[in-house]
Amino acid sequence: MKKLVALVLALIPVAALAAGEPAQPAWQLPIMLGVFFVIFWFMVWRPQSKRAKEHKNLLSSIGKGDEVVTNAGIAGKVTKVTDDYIQVEVAPNVSLTFQKHAISATLPKGTLKAI
Repeated sequence: MKKLVALVLALIPVAALAAGEPAQPAWQLPIMLGVFFVIFWFMVWRPQSKRAKEHKNLLSSIGKGDEVVTNAGIAGKVTKVTDDYIQVEVAPNVSLTFQKHAISATLPKGTLKAI
């Protein structure tokens, strides 16, 4: 039964063309693909590349003494910065080492004291 329904559904466009219904213009498909690409560019690709650029600028501007938050939600003060890693003091005499890409945001100075 399922094969019969699939066959009937597959033949419906053939029957519609045979009935004399006008075919879509040839230029319609490239225009629709172009519109789809433009919508995809403005809604997905452009904002993502913008966020990536902002994050890269954030990582390059981090220095010793900045207060940061990691992707895991751990907040602390930066004590050491290398090319790929950052050491964050999360409590007195407790330092954790993170990859730079794990930093999600910087906090205004004095935020950790207010917590």
